[in-house]
Amino acid sequence: MGGILIPSSHGATGHSDADVIIHAICDALLGAASLGDIGQHFPNTSAEFKNIDSKLLLARVVKLLSDRKYVIGNIDATLILESPKIAPHIPAMKKALSKVIGIEEDCISVKATTNEKMGFVGREEGVSAHAVALIEKI
Repeated sequence: MGGILIPSSHGATGHSDADVIIHAICDALLGAASLGDIGQHFPNTSAEFKNIDSKLLLARVVKLLSDRKYVIGNIDATLILESPKIAPHIPAMKKALSKVIGIEEDCISVKATTNEKMGFVGREEGVSAHAVALIEKI
């Protein structure tokens, strides 16, 4: 999650590496630039993206924005899951994300919360993430 490996008895599964926080960041950046969503650029029907490291997808999104003369100002991301506890891992996430995105760690906010035992997240059947991004055309 967030570009790092977090030891846990649970894990997300998906077509790529299922890093939901990076996927949410990709969607926020693509949406802010009106470039569609992660599924349009990296479809889960493509063998090219099977088991791919989501940091590679994020790097491609950053390049798409750069090619269109956008700079990334900041990112605010929230991971929603019951366990494991994420707070101890946030500095490492910010460091990993900063390297890929090319912005300072203090321009990246990563937060985590639970779903208070409600819904599929609360039953620990999955995780969710939300992100927003500020970009500027130069």
